[in-house]
Amino acid sequence: MTTPEQKPPKDTQAYVLTKSDIDNTPETKHIHQFNEHAIRHTVSLSDIVGLTKFGLHLVRVEAGDETTTHHYHEESDEFIYVLSGELSLRYGDEHYELSAGDFVGFPAHGAAHSMRNESDADATYLMGGSRPAIDITLYPEIDRKMYKIHGKKEYVDLEDLGEV
Repeated sequence: MTTPEQKPPKDTQAYVLTKSDIDNTPETKHIHQFNEHAIRHTVSLSDIVGLTKFGLHLVRVEAGDETTTHHYHEESDEFIYVLSGELSLRYGDEHYELSAGDFVGFPAHGAAHSMRNESDADATYLMGGSRPAIDITLYPEIDRKMYKIHGKKEYVDLEDLGEV
């Protein structure tokens, strides 16, 4: 029994994902809107449990595929934690070989980054980050900006903004 000052406990079952739940959740195939070679197979763990301020995704990248177009965010922090396989990371002007147990942070306004699976086996990683209501993603190699405002995405080429 609760007093008027106490709130009854919320149902927590909706926020618990077991390994079996995750293993039995179908992946969603994402092909990057600006790079047909960037293909990720994703289970959006945060979406399943209703998180809105923070995203966490279990990602699988097949051999030879890329993860994204080289980019950085102006408002969103991101990170990856490699669970299995190997990934080649390009971060700014540097290159790194990543494997299970490696962690990388991508702070907002940081260097552009992208990854590729150059091995002959799948790679899996956790990808997470903040979900600001408004974010701008810059793609320096294709001279493009993408604006995400309350979930809606639009992009513009920098030459159309007079920025090239």
